[in-house]
Amino acid sequence: MKVTNLLENLKFGDKDPHAEPIHADREGRAILFTLKPGQSIREHNAPSTPFFVVVLKGQGAFAGGDGSEHICGPNTLLMFDSGENHSIRAIEELVFIGILHGSPIAQK
Repeated sequence: MKVTNLLENLKFGDKDPHAEPIHADREGRAILFTLKPGQSIREHNAPSTPFFVVVLKGQGAFAGGDGSEHICGPNTLLMFDSGENHSIRAIEELVFIGILHGSPIAQK
């Protein structure tokens, strides 16, 4: 078993969001994302896996495939289907973990 305190020693990018891999293997990935207020992650998708997001800290505007934004805060779970476009905009200092099934390396 591995244990990680997700809110300890957070790193934020001055200009762009920061993404820190927490775990990665053939079965899946967990990535810790940190955004300063006003930073955003442009629309994109995970073509071959669902993408799960758990908001840990702050408030953010999350948009899914239908384009409508949802303001989400701590303890919120968001689920995006494989290939579903999504984007994120930090309203406050935002910290969330993204979980994907499988690895792009293993899928090639």
